[in-house]
Amino acid sequence: MNKQPWISKPWTDSIFILLPPFLSLLVIILFPSFFSNNKEMPEAGWVVLVLLVDVAHVYSTLYRTYFDPQALNKQRFLLWIIPLVSFVAGVLVYTMSSLLFWRILAYVAVFHFVRQQYGFMRVYSRQENAHRYSKLIDTVTIYTAALYPMAYWHFSGPRNFSWFIENDFVFFPSAALLHLLTVVYYLIVAIYVIKELYLGFTTRTINIPKTAIITGTLVSWYFGIVFFNGDMAFTLLNVVSHGIPYMALIWMYGQKQYKDPRKGNSFLQLVFSRYGIVIFLLLIFLFAFIEEGLWDMTLWQEHATIFGTAHLPSLELSHQLLSLIVPLLALPQITHYVLDGFIWKIKKEEFKWSNEI
Repeated sequence: MNKQPWISKPWTDSIFILLPPFLSLLVIILFPSFFSNNKEMPEAGWVVLVLLVDVAHVYSTLYRTYFDPQALNKQRFLLWIIPLVSFVAGVLVYTMSSLLFWRILAYVAVFHFVRQQYGFMRVYSRQENAHRYSKLIDTVTIYTAALYPMAYWHFSGPRNFSWFIENDFVFFPSAALLHLLTVVYYLIVAIYVIKELYLGFTTRTINIPKTAIITGTLVSWYFGIVFFNGDMAFTLLNVVSHGIPYMALIWMYGQKQYKDPRKGNSFLQLVFSRYGIVIFLLLIFLFAFIEEGLWDMTLWQEHATIFGTAHLPSLELSHQLLSLIVPLLALPQITHYVLDGFIWKIKKEEFKWSNEI
């Protein structure tokens, strides 16, 4: 077997980056009644999937950026201008239309999710000396794996779930176009499978993590959006397949980076020490709990029992006030989306900022 381009150890890559979509699908298959075509999510599912994975993974970016004194010093301009511009833009857009704000944020989020899968594929392809056509097929397949389900969502109409809020996507129902795209989708997947079989037989090698990333993307997006039509199934396949690998990548990076006493600071060296995973998780869980509690008090008012705010009076905030509060509460998420495009360029087996390459 050829040497595999793992990021860390084979077992950590496999469990935390490669297996989440397959394990998520297995859970749905084992408990079909729990993941039926429902529009509601039980509170326990919301806490685990949304609070502790989806929201918490956003804050894990802090360990790679604002908590790192070297990054804060070298990338000071980006680290301050991105949230500043994002907040101002968010206020302006929300002032014009709250739906437009959520719509733009939803499409930015989709772009971020898609690019993460492409990024993982590139990382796991870094040691390959493949033909350009082989690379092209991989690229087309990873994007198709995510974009076809999104096209299906847009051209088939609303599902029993939303990305952020109801109608945050623009729908263009078209059975004919959907049929055409479906044919193209299966054709691209077939070409990818044939290419992998051909290379496997001719070279006697297989890039296990890259193949798993592409296959996992096909699984999570197709089954989460197209095959199933339930909020729990979508959230499990979408959130777990995105958030867990991202947090794992941050952890793997930190353990490599901060074992050198000259890098980071005492806090980061503690967090990324052998048992620092407890601090790593508790801190981002705390940030996620605070953020979601503020969202619930000011806007959603759906999980008062979780945040202990049931005894508080409901807030009726004006649109003008919400145009400041909502972009502010969304700022960690927006900043995460934008910064993520700068912090994961790889050079000589090390992750760098894009302006360091």
